[in-house]
Amino acid sequence: MKKLLSLILIASTIIACSSDGEVGPPGPPGQDGVDGLDGLGYTYERTIDFEYLADVNYYSQVFDIPDEVATFEPESDAVLIYRLEILDAEDGGTIDSWSQIPQNFFLNQGTIQYVFNYTVSDIEIIIDGNFDLSGLSSQFTENQTFRIVVVPSATFEANADVDFSNFEQVQKRFDLDFK
Repeated sequence: MKKLLSLILIASTIIACSSDGEVGPPGPPGQDGVDGLDGLGYTYERTIDFEYLADVNYYSQVFDIPDEVATFEPESDAVLIYRLEILDAEDGGTIDSWSQIPQNFFLNQGTIQYVFNYTVSDIEIIIDGNFDLSGLSSQFTENQTFRIVVVPSATFEANADVDFSNFEQVQKRFDLDFK
């Protein structure tokens, strides 16, 4: 008899818990947290002409980090820069190709490399080389387009599966829109 009573009690509890009754009032809101992708809106694009600096034999261009990146923390956040190269497509048109810098080019005269450095307020992109760069072709120095992405350090840990050197992967993962 006790077993029968226990079975009836268990069955009625299961039936009572599984009914689709009225939804109760919402619980209290939780504490505010940090948005998972905060800071990834800090993306922008610049098209620049480099200036040759004869005293150091390299090309340089410095530009400010936009005001909307005011929360940028250079001691922990990462800056990724990609250079645009327009390639001929098989169909006769062109296709955009983005390569993360540093980027090397091996020329007849020697090697050049696009590199960069940054502070909390500006970015300097440099073309360095192992030969006299004063006569470097304008295809490397004029009308060069770069995409800059500021990535919070926590984003690297949370997205370990992303190849950050591949611009298309970064753009797709974070749905980036450039300004």
